[in-house]
Amino acid sequence: MARRLTFFILIAMLLGIVVGFVLNRSISDPAALVTITDTLSILTEIFLRLIKMIIAPLVFATLVAGVAHMGDTAALGRIGGRTIGWFILASLVSLTLGLVVVNILKPGVGLNLPLPPASAASGVSTAAFSLHDFFLHIVPSSIVDAMAKNDILPIVVFALFFGVGLTAIGEAGAPIVRGVEALSAVMLKVTGYVMRAAPIAVFAAAASAVASQGLGILATFGYFMAGFYAAILLLLALLYGVSRLIIGPSTNRLFGYLREPFLLALSTASSESAFPRTLEALERFGVPERVAGFVLPLGYSFNLDGTMLYCTFATMFIAQAYGIEIGFSQQIIMLLVLMVTSKGVAGVPRASLVVIASTLSFFHIPEAGLLLILAVDHFLDMGRSATSVIGNAVAASIVAKWEGVLQPGPIEALDPVPAA
Repeated sequence: MARRLTFFILIAMLLGIVVGFVLNRSISDPAALVTITDTLSILTEIFLRLIKMIIAPLVFATLVAGVAHMGDTAALGRIGGRTIGWFILASLVSLTLGLVVVNILKPGVGLNLPLPPASAASGVSTAAFSLHDFFLHIVPSSIVDAMAKNDILPIVVFALFFGVGLTAIGEAGAPIVRGVEALSAVMLKVTGYVMRAAPIAVFAAAASAVASQGLGILATFGYFMAGFYAAILLLLALLYGVSRLIIGPSTNRLFGYLREPFLLALSTASSESAFPRTLEALERFGVPERVAGFVLPLGYSFNLDGTMLYCTFATMFIAQAYGIEIGFSQQIIMLLVLMVTSKGVAGVPRASLVVIASTLSFFHIPEAGLLLILAVDHFLDMGRSATSVIGNAVAASIVAKWEGVLQPGPIEALDPVPAA
């Protein structure tokens, strides 16, 4: 089932690119093209909404059950500390890698773009970022409101308190624990139903993007995009290498299980769409539910490795395009600023653009430079999302290994996912 679905998703993506190219070349009326792309995007939006309706109850159920099964708050604190420590290290590595690659390849050097007027704006609001708002945002004023907005971080906080409370009351909470375990099982079953529509959504997303932008946009920003994806490949290789070093040869099996969620995130440009399948892949690999259900939701707020890399890469590209020299010391400051600001936009749509816009103004780089990358942001978001899926799965597996609870099976052919 897993291999068949992965194959269908890949075929749908390629077919969508071909159909999108044909539409872009054959329809000269911009209004008609917009109508077609808007119609196609309905299919993708419906699929993403179906996925999002699963995430809040799934995160809540898996995290509550996981905390309840840990048995004591000492284990929770130890796993939490190791998880946050890994996230900080992974973020620093991702940000640094983006800086190193962009300084080596220099994709913006030579463009010599004239500086835009000081009043020019990018159209991306930076008001969404505030450390004050972020810390207040962590604690939900209403769990119902957080679930309605699919706001993962407040849901995680509430679920942690709820799980600790269940542990404290002992046997009296056993029926609730069984209830949340049943809820998790139901949500995963629903995921199986929803995933049957994934190839249709992937086809629509690819066709809509190529039809509206055309393949020509890829040629215009080819060097910039090639440099970014080279950095992404380096990051993926690094994640694989570290995983192989810590977990061992069974890393091959882990990455095999992650093919489907990786491809799904790549084709839909949404890491959220891959969350349920990533959770299933981790459990199949041998990561206990209590660890996967704890680390994965936190990772979606704190450990988006692909986004981290993109923030430094894109910011430096814009500075290079305008001929603005950013010295080594300033780049170190930029890395530290991005380390903080990137954690303050959990739940913000197109979060990386918000972070980059904030960083541009901090270093007096024209904010309008963000318009340079907006045209290809969707194609770059595909790589960011897919890489973040791998980064979070590796994080959960490594934390489970450190806890001594990882139980990967033998290296073998991938066993099929049970049919929904």
